[in-house]
Amino acid sequence: MSLPNIRLIETPDELHEVEELQRLVWPGSETDIVPMHMMITVAHNGGLVLGAFEEEKLIGFVYGFPGLETTPDGPRPKHCSHQMGIHPEYRDGGIGFSLKRAQWQMVRHQGLDHMTWTYDPLLSRNARLNISKLGAVCTTYRESEYGEMRDGINAGLPSDRFQVDWWINSRRVEKRLSKSPRPPLTLRHVYRSGVKFFYTPQTRTDGLIVPPEHLPPFEERLLLAEIPVDFPGLKAKDFALGRDWRFFTRELFETAFAKNYIVTDFVFDANEGNPRGLYVLTHGDSTLDEFE
Repeated sequence: MSLPNIRLIETPDELHEVEELQRLVWPGSETDIVPMHMMITVAHNGGLVLGAFEEEKLIGFVYGFPGLETTPDGPRPKHCSHQMGIHPEYRDGGIGFSLKRAQWQMVRHQGLDHMTWTYDPLLSRNARLNISKLGAVCTTYRESEYGEMRDGINAGLPSDRFQVDWWINSRRVEKRLSKSPRPPLTLRHVYRSGVKFFYTPQTRTDGLIVPPEHLPPFEERLLLAEIPVDFPGLKAKDFALGRDWRFFTRELFETAFAKNYIVTDFVFDANEGNPRGLYVLTHGDSTLDEFE
């Protein structure tokens, strides 16, 4: 697949197309659709709506706006990236990365150096993009961030989210977005590093993995925390197990962040038909990079 054409979206007609794409990406709840009038107000007042096009067909978008964050020195401006959606027929083709890279360029031109957004930490596809490929980090876990959501993806589970930090002028991010980025981590890097798994989920006879009943002690400076690689599929097969994973990972990440761990990377490995996904949590400046 060739790279899409990325451009700013500012007209009512094109923003109506973004509304329609949202309905494809998050089906089932009209109240969760960001309306055209809101996006056009954002676009005309310092925010950004970027679209990815295959010829004239809209196949992806990203949408955000300037915001403020609290610091010890007072309020500080940032860019709040609120939504990104990719047409279901075009996923896993690099469109999300292209949209975020264009957003990165535009926000830097606005003179900002910090961008934040939220995502469900149990979605490995999002973790691979946000943490591994883009170089965002995370120290913030938000319980039920959006309250009860009713769309076809989120309905029934607490809307817990990571809020990630993307330090867009950092060497880490610039390297991830360069023409020769660091290859994504795989289990080969883990085994070569000698870093131990924080826990090993049990695998049921139906192939679904089960979280531990209790958290292990936080003793190492590098932790590898496994999540289901296909959480939507797991939840569809066993909703109660999906809830177990939600509450286990809530305890895991809230405890880790309280102990000053940082999510710095994500390991994905196809593992000969048995894919696995693991977060890398670090204490201090250590990362798996130093072991490669």
